[in-house]
Amino acid sequence: MTFKIREICENSWLNFSHTKSFNKFKAKKFMRAIFLDRDGVICENRTDHVKSWDEFRFIPGAKESLAALSRLGLPIVVITNQAAINRGLTTAAAVEDIHRRMVAEVAAFGGRIDRVLYCPHRPDEHCNCRKPEPGMLLRAAAEMDIDLSQSYLVGDALTDIQAGLRVGADAILVLSGRGFAQLMPALHAFGSDFSVARSITGATAHILNAEIARSRTPFVSPVPAWGNF
Repeated sequence: MTFKIREICENSWLNFSHTKSFNKFKAKKFMRAIFLDRDGVICENRTDHVKSWDEFRFIPGAKESLAALSRLGLPIVVITNQAAINRGLTTAAAVEDIHRRMVAEVAAFGGRIDRVLYCPHRPDEHCNCRKPEPGMLLRAAAEMDIDLSQSYLVGDALTDIQAGLRVGADAILVLSGRGFAQLMPALHAFGSDFSVARSITGATAHILNAEIARSRTPFVSPVPAWGNF
């Protein structure tokens, strides 16, 4: 596994690409991908932000779900707002350390995360990468030849759903993290244009079912029955 950190425009990138799998993605033009928010989807939210690895806690079922999603062969990209950096609550180095460790733990469990993109900006900085702006999605699409309109986005906030719908993705709101409190505002804003799942486990079931429908072939879900919604 190779680690590469680089700045591109206003987006901060952390590339955890497995060389062979990433080359496979690059060989397929305009394929779909799975985009995941971090806090509230993969790890537990904190009101004071996740500022270090010591504060990072995987949501139950997250590693199992990522292992199941990895078997689909689609790129898996984490996109996360991390304004705590520019608020002075943590550092870019600390956030990148969290992401390295998160990716390593997921890999040790049999899963895969191919890229982590984070926006360090505060809302008042009016950047084009902080969700609900679609900047991180657009950059990933350009870099990895992704068709966003055929992709999936899983998040726990109205801003996640808004970013996904702006690019035509299949947006899924999970009720973990902030999701339960965000459900009614999302329904008022977007009606039935998005799906709802209890957690990343249910979102994984949604994605697997969608892929079954695409393939029209028999498929045995690797996700056990715990928590599907």
